[in-house]
This record gives sequence, structure tokens and C-alpha cells, in this order.
Amino acid sequence: MSASTPGYVPLPGAGAVDSREARGRDVADCTYSGAPVNDVQKGLPKTLHSLCPECMRVIEARLFDEGGRVMMEKTCPEHGHFRDLYWADTELYLKAEKWTFADGNGLLNPRVWNATACPSQCGLCNRHTSHTGLGNIDLTNRCDLTCPICFANSNVSGYVYEPSYEEVVEMLKTFRSEQPVAGRVIQFSGGEPTLHPRFFDILRAARRLGFSHIQVASNGINLSDPKFAEECGKAGLHTVYLQFDGLSDDVYTKTRGRPLWAIKQKAIESIRRSGVKIVFVPTIVKGFNDQEVGRILRYALENIDVVSGISYQPVVFTGRISLKEREEKRFTLTDMAWAVETQTGLAKARRDWYPTGFITPFTRLVAAVRGEETIQLTCHPHCSLATYLFVSSDGKEAVAAPEFLDVEGMVLDLEKLARSVSRSRFRAFARVKAFNSIRRHFREDKAPKGLTFPVFLNTLQGLMDKRVGRGRGAAPSTYKTLLVAGMHFMDAYNYDVDRVRRCVVHYAAPNGRLYPFCTYNSGPTFRDMVEKRYCVPLDEWKGTTERGGPSVAFG
Repeated sequence: MSASTPGYVPLPGAGAVDSREARGRDVADCTYSGAPVNDVQKGLPKTLHSLCPECMRVIEARLFDEGGRVMMEKTCPEHGHFRDLYWADTELYLKAEKWTFADGNGLLNPRVWNATACPSQCGLCNRHTSHTGLGNIDLTNRCDLTCPICFANSNVSGYVYEPSYEEVVEMLKTFRSEQPVAGRVIQFSGGEPTLHPRFFDILRAARRLGFSHIQVASNGINLSDPKFAEECGKAGLHTVYLQFDGLSDDVYTKTRGRPLWAIKQKAIESIRRSGVKIVFVPTIVKGFNDQEVGRILRYALENIDVVSGISYQPVVFTGRISLKEREEKRFTLTDMAWAVETQTGLAKARRDWYPTGFITPFTRLVAAVRGEETIQLTCHPHCSLATYLFVSSDGKEAVAAPEFLDVEGMVLDLEKLARSVSRSRFRAFARVKAFNSIRRHFREDKAPKGLTFPVFLNTLQGLMDKRVGRGRGAAPSTYKTLLVAGMHFMDAYNYDVDRVRRCVVHYAAPNGRLYPFCTYNSGPTFRDMVEKRYCVPLDEWKGTTERGGPSVAFG
């Protein structure tokens, strides 16, 4: 696609970050194993590879602007035409593309070599450009809820998938063995992962194997027990990704099938006492609970002592869904950004939100100064949007970072610095240059009360290193922050194969392979293949004394 193509929508603004020179970055021309890496396509309209929602074959799709919204349409030769809303704000879509930095080089030791077909040959393969940013391990597909909007549920599937402790340890080792960057952040998911009979032993194993950050995605039922939450903290848990769809039983009855608001409140209090942090994870469905976006954010601010972030997750459609129903329920990342602005006024939709990869210059500079590889979130710019709020200790004042910081100027400076440092023997000077660069873009007169430049620097360090300012009795040298983000995982209607190749959220399986999130849970749906291979029929599982015993024993 070139600027002379009819109907082409160029990137906005003079001096847009659209060329390799302007980005000031080294380009990943190929993965470590030699597969070519192509830059993210920019502008609209564009043609990409997607999937037929019926047969899952790879077909071409067209993305285009229509009345300020980004639409996707595609035609399968067998199953006909499909059309869906991709992003509800074209300007924000183009902004996300603008702030894309270099791709990664994938793995030195991919599990699948000589792959030719994406997304059907996962493992990770030699064509994948990103290493693991967040590792996932499903501990069970059992759950004490029957949510209608869940990927995994033994009550529906008719079988139990529950890897043994030994299998889970091997999956943890798979992440740790990635080269050149070992997996460092792990999340246990499910089903309800706290139901695994050796849950605490698994937490201890992750800590022993060297994971720097350990999370669990939970509905909070077990964690509402103070003793259980305390044991989690002792075993090494850092963060609970708490299913949190709203602030009323009416919401949970619709999204989770039963009233849960009292349980959520008890879980928050138990987790607070344990010293573990919380990230709220709301699944947002248009017309169901999109009016809760602002209330969830306000509640997070009220509990800023224990809540460190929100990860809004627009609903993903599985199975056959009519166009009418998708139009009624589809909620995109840009809908989220606008909902935050209109419902709270705390972050401007088009000013304050950036893709996750926007922070890549920070991590690249850290790696260059240390002289070693570190985690790079080189995911596709249309996978996520995020902003940081700097929050007073009482939660009453919250200011988005772009309000007092020229974030765009700062990341461009840091990207150029990282590039120069990686080629220099005098890395010690990089700290001084980075300090001066950040100081130049910091506007203390617009910062929230108490956020001086030294405190801001320490807070940045805390965002990069969870040990800084963490734990009971930590020195008050950092400022409270709230990461407000949205991650829109794909379904077969809005699938973009190019996003899969850049995915940084990976699932481990007992077969020794790693799968990008959107091939594990949608599209090819490797989850089904993995679980059926390593499952026990539900009736058989219920009949065994060993598995039918207590779910978790306190250790």
C-alpha cells in the first residue's frame, strides 16, 4: 500500500513515526532462525490474512475506514461474506500504528522449525517474532462457576483437564528455557486455577524456578477466605487477576450466572491483608456492562492501596454469532478509551492512550545498559491500548501521565539512546543521558501534588522492577500508579494472522509447546486439541477417590 493508492488514509500529523530513520531504531529483518520479518502495515485501507469463521481456512480480509470506524470484511469461497467492526475510532487506530517500534527476533530455540502455515503450525515456530512477555498455564478446566462467557469449562466439555504437579513444573521449565530471553512472568489460569489440589506447591515451584512475577487469574471465591489468601502470599503469589465485571449483583447474574458482589468485596479485603496486589479484569459486553467501565475505575482508585491495575477485556465471540448480535455486543478497545473519558473524565481517549509496545524504548534501554537481553513487549499495536494514572495515596486525585509528561518526545529520545548505547562501550554514560532526557520532558508544574522529579524517577524504576517500593513497610519513595489497559483478544470474525506472529502472551501445554493466546483460545483453538489429549472423562474423574477429594490443602 502506498500513498498514491486510491482511498489511502495516511498517518496523521507532520513528522509521523512512519520511517525507519524517524523511529531511530534497528530493524529486525528476520527472526533468529532466519524467517523474514515484515514491518506492520500502516494506513487504510489494507489487505491482511484472516480466517473464515466457519471453516477456519486462511482467507484475505480488507480493513477500511467507514464513517470514522475501522471495519473488516472478507469472503470465504465456501461460506460467503463476513463483515465486522474492528475498531470504533479510526483516528485512534492510526495513532496505535504510528507508535510501533521494531519487532523482536523470536526465539533461538523455537519448538517448531520450518513452519510454512500460520496460525496452524504453532509451537512457538521459527516465524514467531516475539518471545514470551506473559506465560500462561491452565491448571484445570474445573470451575466453581458456570460463566456463559468463558473459554474453558469442564461442565460444558464433559471432561476434566488438570495437569499433574510434575507436568506443571515441566511447563514452567519450558518458559524458563526460552532463549535468548527466559520467561519471567507467569500466570496460572483455568477454569479456576485455585481448585488444583497442589496449587500452593505450584506457586512455590514457580518461585523456586526463578519467575520474577507470579500471577493467578481467579474468580475470587477461594481467595475470599483470608487464610487461603494469606497462604498464597506466603507461597510466592504477587498479583491476583481478579475477575471483576462490575459493582452489582445484577451485572454478575448476567455475566457469571449468579450474584457475586459480596464475594468480590470479601476477596479484595482478604487479598489486601495478605500483601498481594490485585488487577481487576472486567469482561466487557456492549449492552450488558459497558456502563460499568467508569465505576470499576473509580472503585480501583478507592482501593489504590491494593489495586495496581485494570485490564479491560472486550468480549470474544466463540461459535457462530449473527451479524446483528455482534453489532449489538461488540465492544472494541477504542470504545473502552472513550468510555473511560466520558464516564470519568480522567483520561482523554485520543491523547492519553497508547499500544503496549509504546514502552519498548524503556526496556530496550535497560537491556542496552545491562548488556543483556530482557523482556520486550513487541506485540502488534492493535492488540492493546493502555495509559498510566498517577494517583494520590487517598485515591482522590488521579492524573494521566501525558498530562504532565511529553511521553512521545521522551520515548523517541530513549529509543535513540538505546540504539546508540547498544553500539557503545561506554554504557555508564547512558544513565546520565537517560536522566537528562526524562528530566527534559517532565513538567513538574502540571504533575499531581507530591510527584517531584526524584519521586517520578523512582516510580519509573518501580514499574520496571517490582521489588522497588513493594511490600509492607516499603519506603514511601514511589508514587501510586494505576495501569488502565485493554487487551482485545481475537475471535474468528476479527482475526488478523499478523497479530498472532507478534503475540507475547503464550500458553504452555504438557506436549512441550507454547501457543499464542489467540491460537490457543480462538481460530485453530489448540486448547481443544491439548485438553482432549490430556483429559479424563468427567464421569470417570468424579468416580476417583484421589481426584474427588479436597481441592486444596493448606501446606
